Amino acid sequence: MDFLINHIEALIFCSHTPIKLSELKACLSEMFNADIPEEDILSAIQKLEEKYGQDQFSFQIFKSAGGYQFLTKPAYQASIGILLKQQSKKRLSVSAMETLAIIAYRQPIGKTEIENIRGVNCDYAVQKLLEKGLIEIQGKSDSVGRPIIYGTSSKFMEYFGISEISELPTPKDFSSEINTIGTPPEAGVQ
Repeated sequence: MDFLINHIEALIFCSHTPIKLSELKACLSEMFNADIPEEDILSAIQKLEEKYGQDQFSFQIFKSAGGYQFLTKPAYQASIGILLKQQSKKRLSVSAMETLAIIAYRQPIGKTEIENIRGVNCDYAVQKLLEKGLIEIQGKSDSVGRPIIYGTSSKFMEYFGISEISELPTPKDFSSEINTIGTPPEAGVQ
């Protein structure tokens, strides 16, 4: 019976959404090439619930949405909330900001074009921007090799507080004083 418990534990653990009893039964039946009785599955789940209900575990099996899922126990909600808040406040690196700016102003754009503008490889920056949900894949280009093209996402708009791309500042909106090198010449001095 331990082998069945271990397989059920693995299936519940790897499922992103609550896994239903029927899904567990279908997976196990295919795995073992035999019909697994629902009573055996429910008995195994009950043993797992007892195991993870102990204080030594910070998570347990919850029944929700008609299925089973591992979730953190309510006692640890505050620390997880702090972690998620800290992770969401992490700043973007300079290379990620440069890549994001290029995508925002030139979208839809392929990685090769971004690299031509930046002059360096941008694989890591593009991957991080995709993970953060600030950019998204918008399809494939019609050019040779049909490369993937990227554009900004709705999360980008939310993050920067704009409702459409046309609200992005244009280069003429930036003060030339901020972008000059050195000090301005003093009046009357030549």
